[in-house]
Amino acid sequence: MSKHDFSLEEFGQRRARVRRAIAAAGLDWLVIFHPVGIHWLTGSDAKSYQEFQCLLISAKPGPLAVLTREGERNEFQDDAWVDAIHTFGGGENEDPVAAFDKLSCALGLPGTRVGMEVPAYYLHPHHYVRIKALLGTSLVAEPTNLVHDLKLVKSDAELACIRTASAKADAAMAVFADALQPGRSELALAAKICESLLAANSSLAASPINLVSGERSSFSHGAPTERMLRLGDFGNVEFGATHRRYTSTIGRQFSLGAPTARMLEIYDVVRRASDACLAAIRDGVPATAPHEAAKGVIVQAGMERYRVHTSGYGLAPGFPPTWGEPLHLLADSTYTLRAGMVITVEPPVFIGEERLGARLIDNVLVTHDGAELLSRFSRDLIVVS
Repeated sequence: MSKHDFSLEEFGQRRARVRRAIAAAGLDWLVIFHPVGIHWLTGSDAKSYQEFQCLLISAKPGPLAVLTREGERNEFQDDAWVDAIHTFGGGENEDPVAAFDKLSCALGLPGTRVGMEVPAYYLHPHHYVRIKALLGTSLVAEPTNLVHDLKLVKSDAELACIRTASAKADAAMAVFADALQPGRSELALAAKICESLLAANSSLAASPINLVSGERSSFSHGAPTERMLRLGDFGNVEFGATHRRYTSTIGRQFSLGAPTARMLEIYDVVRRASDACLAAIRDGVPATAPHEAAKGVIVQAGMERYRVHTSGYGLAPGFPPTWGEPLHLLADSTYTLRAGMVITVEPPVFIGEERLGARLIDNVLVTHDGAELLSRFSRDLIVVS
């Protein structure tokens, strides 16, 4: 994605919404570290989040300033909509926190009310401690989800990207199903998926492919290995496709040869739990409701202790290591579903002692009267005869 992927009008609307939210939170400035927020406001795909990168935006109209590595300067100039690019480093190391201190003073942050994101993966604890000390009493809040919560409801342009990504995911799943056969390794099958995605102009998604088979099929997030598939294997595959970094995910269950009665039982429970979750999704419903519907099916089947994963979550234009948003379908969720949100549906069952598990993964668009299923590939068990 870049600043060319959306209109300047849409970027302007996003900025205005963030500025209003900053002011409503009683803040003068927000320091954004999460690359998804930076991406949403500027179009930037730059990789400086691996080291140190932040965006500074004020509640009042004014320049949008980014602090990033010197190596990202050219990319920001060409592909991001920012008003001022400040950098550190280059050919030699430079302390990024010292550069932050200089920039924050130049912009007038000291003596104002500053909020700062503290995202899980993108702000090193050492940097956090030092920035907190530098800002001192000016740092009054850590509203990490302020921007994320604003972008949960997608614009028409964003939804178009997600629909395109979904079509790429469906096509790659069809390639996987056609290639599925005994004697091929999990990694060889993963290669078929990657080839399909890249050929369809999908960059590889923020999280790697999960592909497990046979005795590994109870792994909830197992990466593909050199294991050769055999007749009698039960297994699961999950991957993401992208369009302009907007992500669509899909997961399906497969069996090489006729599945056993127990395999079918586990698959049936997961399928019914997913259906119950889907049926409970609509505008205005607490995010806990679809979760409880799915959980109820699994509990009734006597498999509650094997439900080791969220029932679903909001789907973002992800950066490694995740494509998820803060919204989760869990018992303690404080979110309410709104029309225009895109969420995954994936209540699972993984039984370690039986070395069996199952999970279907679909994406849905929340609507005023239900949920539109974005994943079009059949949700039936893939059986290779």
